[in-house]
Amino acid sequence: VLQDRQFERVGSNKSMQVDVRVVAATHRQLEQMIAAGSFREDLFYRLHVFPIEMPALRSRPEDIPQLCEIMRQRLVQAGRAPIDLKPEALSSLMQYDWPGNVRELLNLMERLMILYPYQTIGSAQLPSRYNHSSKSAQPAVCQPLSAEGTTMEVDMLSGLLQPQSNALIRPELPEAGLHLKETLADFEINMINQALERHEGVVSRAAALLGMRRTTLVEKIRKYGLVMAELKDKDLA
Repeated sequence: VLQDRQFERVGSNKSMQVDVRVVAATHRQLEQMIAAGSFREDLFYRLHVFPIEMPALRSRPEDIPQLCEIMRQRLVQAGRAPIDLKPEALSSLMQYDWPGNVRELLNLMERLMILYPYQTIGSAQLPSRYNHSSKSAQPAVCQPLSAEGTTMEVDMLSGLLQPQSNALIRPELPEAGLHLKETLADFEINMINQALERHEGVVSRAAALLGMRRTTLVEKIRKYGLVMAELKDKDLA
């Protein structure tokens, strides 16, 4: 078809002429695949007429702010609630490696718009893998949760995500899916931050608002690195 620009329909013996322009894209190194025998060399040269090389997102971090704005506008047009990104959040995103390229950035923007509608997003609201500032400031430490803490965590989140709740908009599952563990962690961080801000950093009152023990909230504050300037040492003791 590419060479002769004609084809036969299934069940027909009559050739049909076509005049089309083929646009193909890949992230693989086709020259290396040809050398390895896993891609046809003749097909490569039939397609390789006018190549346009697009560098990976990791090699052009200066494009990320503009891409975020374009994605934000398109998602708003599709019905998502608008958000804004603080410079610190953009700085963290520009330091991330982006193995999933532009698609990963789009998925992240949609996730943030689901979790934080009509809000201004700082680095604290970014998922841990994208939050470069928190990683550099504090080493990652995994602390196992107690059975009580796990049960309380699930109960709190399931209650907040009930469809009949008037306080929150029920989030929709993105077409491309999501990382459920990270999404729940992002949601929990947002609720903890709001509770601490509402009670001016008083951990015991924030814990009561969230329906958990003070010690459980202290563990989560340390786990996520959410120590605020307003918190005193005795509050985390």
